[in-house]
Amino acid sequence: MDHKVLALCDPEADYAGQLSAYLQSYKEFPWEVQVYTGLSQLAGGGKQEGIDLLLVAESVYAPELPVEARATVLLNESGLVRWSSLKNVDKYQPAENVLKELLEIYMERDEEFYPRLSTGHRTRVVGMYSPVRRCLQTSFALTYGQLLAEKHRTLYLNFEHYAGMPELLPGEKGRDLSTLLYYMKADQSKFVLRMKVLVQKKGRLDYIAPAYMGQNLIYITVQEWQQLLWRIGESGEYDYVILDLSENMQGLLEILRRCCRVYMLVKEDPIARCKIDQYEQVLALYEYDDVKDKTRKCRLPLFRRLPDQIEQYTRGDLAEYVRELIEEEEERS
Repeated sequence: MDHKVLALCDPEADYAGQLSAYLQSYKEFPWEVQVYTGLSQLAGGGKQEGIDLLLVAESVYAPELPVEARATVLLNESGLVRWSSLKNVDKYQPAENVLKELLEIYMERDEEFYPRLSTGHRTRVVGMYSPVRRCLQTSFALTYGQLLAEKHRTLYLNFEHYAGMPELLPGEKGRDLSTLLYYMKADQSKFVLRMKVLVQKKGRLDYIAPAYMGQNLIYITVQEWQQLLWRIGESGEYDYVILDLSENMQGLLEILRRCCRVYMLVKEDPIARCKIDQYEQVLALYEYDDVKDKTRKCRLPLFRRLPDQIEQYTRGDLAEYVRELIEEEEERS
């Protein structure tokens, strides 16, 4: 892949320096960033011929620029689109969002092969699954993920057909788990960048919004799920991936086998016990005893209420219970 240069031209030196540092801190950012505080400095920059992308502040932009670049993007400061022929990126948004928009522009216009990472990094996959309904599995998984993310890079994925969490885990239209699966199959060479664009945050926890049309997940094969987990692990982006699983997917038992550990929430009522007994009989019948061996049954203590916001899941009775689980697991490993 040819050496690529992003020239950032902005008269606000502090802003330009901080944005440049943030962009280059992302290890998969495809450009070397060069910072200029004005068009005259840009003109004398010495590497004009190598500019792949020019990111220029609206306040200094002119239709006749002193340099040539393969593409020009405007850092919009006014909120008005004055040059519709240019891509506009809102200057006064979080740097993380600027990064995402630049990566999207890169993926739209650059058809070169983007090398797949081979980091040797080990990503641990933790499964959450119980045959018992309404057992607070998702609340448990999100609490676990939030606490784990305090020390480790952690990604949360929800596999329910109707996750019902647009307020808790909001996602933009066309930016959910189904989209990630599409990108994985359609353009594997840029999977890491596309995943980065889809990732959102709750506190320190990364997540990809649950599929809005969750019933479409029925058609995803176990091989595709395995490939997705492999691709995420191969990216080196995460230490842990939390899978909030549902039986409404192909190959559930194989995915559980892929996990380093599994948490099963249980209840004491007779129907719940019967469901768990039947599930364990199925594991034995189909020779998934290894899944049973790595499964830890959890009976949640009584607690008053759950926090209203996911960011607050690190506090309270459930959080204390989950924190003890994590500490025990870390001591064993």
